[in-house]
Amino acid sequence: MNLAKISANGQITVPVEIRRLLGLKSGDKILFYQKQNGEIVLSNASAQAIRKAQSAFCGAAEAMGISSEEDIQALVDEVRYEKER
Repeated sequence: MNLAKISANGQITVPVEIRRLLGLKSGDKILFYQKQNGEIVLSNASAQAIRKAQSAFCGAAEAMGISSEEDIQALVDEVRYEKER
């Protein structure tokens, strides 16, 4: 268990162990959210955004018929060709 004290300005210092667990660096943003049971959770906002994007794109490659690096390169080449026109 880690303990942090709130300053008069409402600021806290996240304990080093928690920063390491969350992969937080100076300047990173922390996301706070409340679960249905009332528990408050904090997470690395950048990591949360990446997980959300990954979830949103899940299955997109298969839906587009992309199954290899060659398929990706062909798609990139096609987009570049269309842009040049």
